[in-house]
Amino acid sequence: MPLVRIDVTEGRRTPEELRRLADAVQEVVLDVFAAPPRDRYQVITEHRPGQIICEDTGLGIERTDDLVVLQVFQQGRSEEQKRALYAGLAQRLEEAADLSPSDLVVSVASNTREDWSFGLGRAQFLEGDL
Repeated sequence: MPLVRIDVTEGRRTPEELRRLADAVQEVVLDVFAAPPRDRYQVITEHRPGQIICEDTGLGIERTDDLVVLQVFQQGRSEEQKRALYAGLAQRLEEAADLSPSDLVVSVASNTREDWSFGLGRAQFLEGDL
């Protein structure tokens, strides 16, 4: 049940291109994090030009306005799985969405079972529903 936030610059991609990007992210999450097939929680936010600022942290990475910032909220994944996620996303998004790996920033945040409610005002993990 990773929750993925996808931030992009407004007007750079068509709705179809955004869907391809989101689908590619989901494919990697399913593969690398072994999430169940219908376990898809994604939020795509488009920001006006200039509202996403990502400098290269001294790494010499040149970015363009095609930049995609992914935030993945999840629980219980290993360092190895996270590294595989980063590599898998870079490869798959380049293939499926024509995104340069230099235009991809990914952050993985961990949380616990008690940090999730999937609706109905209930903590499904804690109450045994999941």
